[in-house]
Amino acid sequence: MSTFKPRVISLAKKPGQTFGFFLRVEQNEEGHLIRCLEMGGPAELAGMRDGDRILRVNGTFVDGLPHSEVVELVRRGGTSVTFHILDESAYKRAKSLGVNLSDPKAAANRVTKETPKPKLCYLVKSSSGYGFSLRSVKGEEGLFLTEVLAGGVAEHAGVRNEDRLLEVNGDNIENLTHDEVVEKIKLGGKSTMFLLVDKETERFYRNKKAKIASWSATVKFLPHQPRFINMIKGSDGYGFLLREEAKQAGHFIREIDKGSPAEKAGLKEMDKVVAVNGKEVENYSHDQVVALIKKSDRKCCFLVVDKATDKMYKQGKVSPMLFWEEMKDSNSPPSYNEALNLPAPVKSSMSMKDREEELRPKLCRMRKTPAGYGFHLNGIDGMHGQYITEVVRGGAADKAGLENEDIVIEVNGKNVEQSTHAEVVKIIRRSGNSLEMLVASRNVYKQLKARGVTITPLLLGETSNAHTAETPEPNRMETWELNEEEIRPGTPIQRTSSVSSSSSEGSLDDRL
Repeated sequence: MSTFKPRVISLAKKPGQTFGFFLRVEQNEEGHLIRCLEMGGPAELAGMRDGDRILRVNGTFVDGLPHSEVVELVRRGGTSVTFHILDESAYKRAKSLGVNLSDPKAAANRVTKETPKPKLCYLVKSSSGYGFSLRSVKGEEGLFLTEVLAGGVAEHAGVRNEDRLLEVNGDNIENLTHDEVVEKIKLGGKSTMFLLVDKETERFYRNKKAKIASWSATVKFLPHQPRFINMIKGSDGYGFLLREEAKQAGHFIREIDKGSPAEKAGLKEMDKVVAVNGKEVENYSHDQVVALIKKSDRKCCFLVVDKATDKMYKQGKVSPMLFWEEMKDSNSPPSYNEALNLPAPVKSSMSMKDREEELRPKLCRMRKTPAGYGFHLNGIDGMHGQYITEVVRGGAADKAGLENEDIVIEVNGKNVEQSTHAEVVKIIRRSGNSLEMLVASRNVYKQLKARGVTITPLLLGETSNAHTAETPEPNRMETWELNEEEIRPGTPIQRTSSVSSSSSEGSLDDRL
């Protein structure tokens, strides 16, 4: 039964961003499927794979729930969500054997429900305010946040209806009047930090007769987070200076050497060091911090904050070590930000001529198979710009060289950069059984555009690097899917369209 033990993956993102995958239910397929992973996105970097099935969202078993409820659970998780996932083959095998995946013993799922925690929420006022109301009832204990506006500042910050307010900017307000609390929020200016607790969490603490305080809170909803910096010392050291700055408390990173372990690990100028190898250094002298770094031999882990993160934590009168405590025992793969800060792989040196030659588009020629071309064309209705997703391995598109996230420049010799999604679909439909596409990876596309270069087949050079996939001609019409839904957690639903080279009627598709 150990083969059915799910993987635990925790994803973190910034407000307004997505986790980088689509959650789908598909005709003739069981479960909630991971699809269309964004290359380099949080989900892909954390280890999610196409076809994985989601079993739990933040501890809640979702395998039998409707698609819309699972999407809502993810949205409610805010900027940090923990998933329990089985790969496609294990999921199908478990289903065929009748394994009850909701039963921890039967599925070898040792996951226990997390201890509920109060939460810290940081709100930055918009032109329309914070997007909530404060309610108190005479004779009843507590102040509560109500009328939380969907898509507003408060909801994005993790606030939910009927959350009880305990602290404002690090100060306990439980014994203050309604008016005094309103005034305290106003004194915060354009931003405020709340300590909140929902009914379930408050009940848990009362039963335990434990005090609810900021030191026991989760920081997963906060928009700015400290960063883990893992470095391996090079022949010239780590490649940075540690300094104390005038009129600023703390130890700061300065003069980072180009190409050094510090730069590759993601250290930035004026990052403030909070901890070295898990030891908080706020009250350490400069010499003590240096000694601690030297003591770590050739490997060192920093917890650092930038200016915005430092300011936010100070406003809430909490230590960034809360983040360390919350993350240190996690066995999950690194979050998106951590993965970005891992040391970069060593690349072989390359001449300037080689680099210039790399900045080329691709000309992909393919013939339709009975299964279609094997890709999705994504774009938003009424807007310009189309890109490739869901390239089927071994399909016509894959053999022709198309890759996920490729930007479409020309279709059958016609430039479509300023064409709408519907216009591009029309061109593809008229192409019959063969298709030629000029595309470029996102990186190449951005660099060429930044240089003001017009992207045409002439950039392919004298020896065209066109990719051709010779496949048998099909004997049937192709079905195009034209209505998927894209949902970004915390934002209103927006209609998008995508075109697929295979039918998926009855599917539901949400971007997360």
